[in-house]
Amino acid sequence: MSSLVIEGGRPLSGTVSISGAKNAALPACIASLLTEEAVILHSVPQLRDISTILYTLGALGKRVVRNDSDVVIASGGCLSEEANAYSVRQMRASFLVLGPLVARLGRAIVPLPGGCAIGARPVDLHLSGLRQLGARLTERGGVVEVVADRLEGAHIDLPFPSVGATEQLVMAACLAKGETRITNAAVEPEVLDLLDLLTAMGAELCVEDRIIRIQGKTELTGAEHTLIPDRMEAGTMLLAGAITGGRVNVSPARPDHLQAFLHTLRKTGATISSGDGSIEIDAEPRPSPIAVETAPYPGFPTDLHPPFAACLTLGTGVSQLTEAVFERRFAYVHSLCRMGAKIVQDGRTLSIQGVDGLRGCEVEAPDIRGGAALVLAGLAASGTTSVTGLLHIDRGHGHLVEKLRALGASVERREASS
Repeated sequence: MSSLVIEGGRPLSGTVSISGAKNAALPACIASLLTEEAVILHSVPQLRDISTILYTLGALGKRVVRNDSDVVIASGGCLSEEANAYSVRQMRASFLVLGPLVARLGRAIVPLPGGCAIGARPVDLHLSGLRQLGARLTERGGVVEVVADRLEGAHIDLPFPSVGATEQLVMAACLAKGETRITNAAVEPEVLDLLDLLTAMGAELCVEDRIIRIQGKTELTGAEHTLIPDRMEAGTMLLAGAITGGRVNVSPARPDHLQAFLHTLRKTGATISSGDGSIEIDAEPRPSPIAVETAPYPGFPTDLHPPFAACLTLGTGVSQLTEAVFERRFAYVHSLCRMGAKIVQDGRTLSIQGVDGLRGCEVEAPDIRGGAALVLAGLAASGTTSVTGLLHIDRGHGHLVEKLRALGASVERREASS
């Protein structure tokens, strides 16, 4: 079994390069289904999830050319109506092909999605929105079939600002007849990055507060687009500096995309500075206790909850961390407690009593962000930590070993023997 082997106890310092945002790259790749012309993307991270979505597009009939962080997605001939079951069930974001396919072809067949088991994350909002756009849906055997002569604009009021549903419905509405208005829409930076790409492709849309208006077109064009930096990777690397009492600079980075996170980090006693597209943390040896609750953007990001919790295990008092987005984002807690953390869970709230130190042991990553939490704990722990479950970590953290080593960490990847 492959593992990351970490010798902890070293303060990290230096500058680390941040990749393009995974959660912006996935819908950007899928947006290429809305046009026959080439979509050229820059700063695409090299991650397992990106490989999965590019495979999905290739199986649908797109021609995909990748050169390092540049990806060209062009027409490869006849576009298929049916998505590959294996890839969609590997990753929830693949379900986003549903809206663009039915908008382009009038029919789409897509399996229900898979991905990290961090909560229900139902696709009901996606399907309800497509129905409001005039689509006819049939669900059987874990597969959804959607049919529409042409989608028609509608007013869609989301009961929750779901990122996936917002992206799905915006892409579908770009080729619908008339105007679509989505209220209570998600406005995460990754969603706005998708809107920038769609605008470059000729879409007519505008955003005001949590309302997105889209004037449908009969067709979109190709475009060239550079993805925003990954705020989750930037936050995780800053927390790597925090948990080891180090000084870490991340670049490129957008402080405006991380305001709630940086505000919370400052409350722990860390000194945060930013400028010229970078963010730097100068951490205290142990963080001060805090109370924080995750929320849709611009609130504290749920994806940074697990690595932040790892840092709070070494705090000087009792911290409270409430998860208000995904109800099952706590699978990593047991492993942290095995490493010496003192954490009590009450529903969706963790009470984290700071301890003097963590100790290395063998742990398994339960999901992408929980895996990051365990890696960070290993960086601060005494002795050796071995983290398995790398398929999860590889989905969201590219070149992790190299980036941590550049900051002075003692970490190596050991592949399973054949």
